[in-house]
Amino acid sequence: MDFGLVLQTDPPASRVISLMKRAERGGFRYGWTFDSAVLWQEPFVIYSQILANTTKLTVGPMVTNPGTRTWEVTASTFATLNDMFGNRMVCGIGRGDSAMRVAGRPPNTLARVSEAMKVVRALARGEEADLGGTVVKFPWVGPGAELPVWMAAYGPKALKLAGEEADGFILQLADLYLTEYMVKAVRDAAVAAGRDPSEVTVCVAAPAYVTADDSPEALAHAREQCRWFGGMVGNHVADLVAKYGAHTGAVPDELTDYVRARESYDYAHHGRAGNPSADFVPDEIVDRFCLIGPPARHIEKLRALRALGVDQFAVYAMHDARESVIDAYGADVIPALSD
Repeated sequence: MDFGLVLQTDPPASRVISLMKRAERGGFRYGWTFDSAVLWQEPFVIYSQILANTTKLTVGPMVTNPGTRTWEVTASTFATLNDMFGNRMVCGIGRGDSAMRVAGRPPNTLARVSEAMKVVRALARGEEADLGGTVVKFPWVGPGAELPVWMAAYGPKALKLAGEEADGFILQLADLYLTEYMVKAVRDAAVAAGRDPSEVTVCVAAPAYVTADDSPEALAHAREQCRWFGGMVGNHVADLVAKYGAHTGAVPDELTDYVRARESYDYAHHGRAGNPSADFVPDEIVDRFCLIGPPARHIEKLRALRALGVDQFAVYAMHDARESVIDAYGADVIPALSD
């Protein structure tokens, strides 16, 4: 199993770069960041410095979207960094939540995500792509250029699209039942499309908080540091409920039930510990969606995720123990999952 570190690009950028260097020393193989231009600093500028200050780390957004930048600009940025640092970029992409809504625009349609994946991947590989009637190709991209495109998804249509077209599937929660359900949906879609399902990399991303023990006090603090995640996921779940309804069978009740108490969401606190918009998230959801507790608990759940077909676990480190979770994973968790 591979491991990734996910950060927000809060200033100073030097702090983000330092944490990514620390993660690589600890055995992490991927470095991810949020991509929301209004809320945080421009990630692609920071990627250049992460790549320059690491040797093997694969870097990319979790996730970008088709509406913030024109597709040829996005592809050119990926291709330039790959040319400079040797195919070390990965494109995580989705419909766009905070990046679009904070700018006053709705998330992109799945049709637009599909077209963007094709165009960005092709251009970054030096192939031709159709930009709405104009066919273009980057003349400076050399042979051997690659860019895997991984798609974030929750709902049935998005899961189907990920299985049909994406190089990887990003699931932003670590619940065992939902992981099994959604990985199966992606793999079934891949098979139906004539693809080898094993070619679709599966990445589960969620907060991880390592405690010294499993005392009630330690676990309570860990839950409060990770509760924001249920609020963030709740934005996507609320969209699914609005589209498909609740208790219809289209989306598992295990995913949708908890958002019944959700009233509103303030993006000013997006992805941050102490987010007041996440006060509706119960402890049960924190425990299901996240990894909290001593290292042994993390190892046990990660082994279960690996058995379900998860290829990478990406650690959201938006809490008060970023260094310690990186170090604990490097010392205890990653070695245990390398068998």
